[in-house]
This record gives sequence, C-alpha cells and structure tokens, in this order.
Amino acid sequence: MFRHQGKSRTLKHNLRIATILSFVAGIVNVTGFLAFNQLTTNVTGHFALFISDVANFEFWKGTIYFLYIFSFLLGSFSSSFLIEIFKENKKLNVFVIPTLIECLILISIAIVSNITEIKYPDLIICALLFAMGLQNSFVTKISNAIVRTTHLTGLFTDLGIELSQLLFSVYRPHRDKIKSTIKLRIYIICFFFLGGIIGGFLYSRINLKLNTLIFGAIILLISLFYDDFRYGVIRTKRKYNQRKHNSSIL
Repeated sequence: MFRHQGKSRTLKHNLRIATILSFVAGIVNVTGFLAFNQLTTNVTGHFALFISDVANFEFWKGTIYFLYIFSFLLGSFSSSFLIEIFKENKKLNVFVIPTLIECLILISIAIVSNITEIKYPDLIICALLFAMGLQNSFVTKISNAIVRTTHLTGLFTDLGIELSQLLFSVYRPHRDKIKSTIKLRIYIICFFFLGGIIGGFLYSRINLKLNTLIFGAIILLISLFYDDFRYGVIRTKRKYNQRKHNSSIL
C-alpha cells in the first residue's frame, strides 16, 4: 500500500492506507486538542484566528497562529522534498522516510511529556502540525491526490458532490468509479472518527495523556513492517515462479 504508485495503484491500496493514516490522524487530532485545546491536524481554524488578530491590529498575538500554519506547510514541503530527492532510488521505498520521521516526532513528544513538564506547549503543537503536514503530503503523493487524511472539510464537500452525481443519468457511465470514491471517503471519515474515539478513550479514561501518541506511532510502524514483509513475500514468490518456469522450458 506504501509502494504502489501510478497505474499500479488500485482502490484496495488506497483503502488500506486511507484507513490507517486517517485513524492515526484522528488519534493525533483528539490528543492534541485534549492536551492543548488546539487543532493539530489542519490549519483552517488557525488561519481564521490569525486573520482575526491581524484585523484587530494584534499582530504579535497572531504570530503564534502563523507559526502553526507555517509548521504544517513546512511538514508538507519536507515530505515532498525528501520523496523527490530519493525517488530515483528504485530499491528504497521513499515513503518510509517521512513516515518514520512522523513516528519519531510522535514518540519524542510522548517521551518528553514523561521526562519533564511541558513549559512551551506551542512548540509541541507546531511539532504535531509538522507531523500531520508530513503525513498529508506523502499520502497525497502516494494516491495521486485521491486520499487526504488529516482534515474532513474537503472530504465532506467531495462526498456531497459525488452523492448528488449518482442521481443523474449523465453520470451513469462513471457510476462504478463514483461509488468507489464514495466508499473511499466514507472509510476515511469513519476511521478518522474511530481514531478520535479511541484516542480520547486512551487519553482520558486510561489516562495515557500524551503517551496516546505512541499508540499512533506503533500503528504506523506495524503498517510499514507489514507492507515491507508482504512485498518481500510477493517478490520471493515471483522469483520462485520465474525460476520454475525457466526450468520447465529447459
């Protein structure tokens, strides 16, 4: 699901990565909000608050929201930059790099929260937004801009458009494709919601606090391991079948 790109990518691949990453985004979103009372997976609200402060000539107060927005942008830029640098290396799964960086950020925040009291929460919020920028960028590149997992505004917009298209005969030739994209968007929304519920439960009921982020990082690491393991098995099987075929010809 991380390796397949372009024409080789199917709905199944997109569904797998969408469910995993939207689930993790849901965990990060709720954890960030419960810990710091700030959104940590998108910048729409932060941009509105930034504009509000600027309009009231409170430029210094609005600086923090600008830093939140810039952190998400920097994460997106960094992810794309790393992918472009290493994409010529056919042996390397380039999407592993930003995913591992995201895991490192989530785990580091949890460790820091256990070692010392967080005196500068804005830095943690910026780090979480950077991580979500990373995630949103690489999943967009993997899926050719079909999947986005860190915010739901665009998803609900697209879902509404596609549901309305099912009611018109002019879209009948594309009905199966529309149904596939509707299925994908519903999966993303549901798993984002599920991640939020589980994240809230772990944070508040189990009292894991920011350690909840480790749970999200573990899911990402398991997904990477499974993807590489599955790819290795398929590759070995193909080589075996090829050798068997060559032996039968000889």
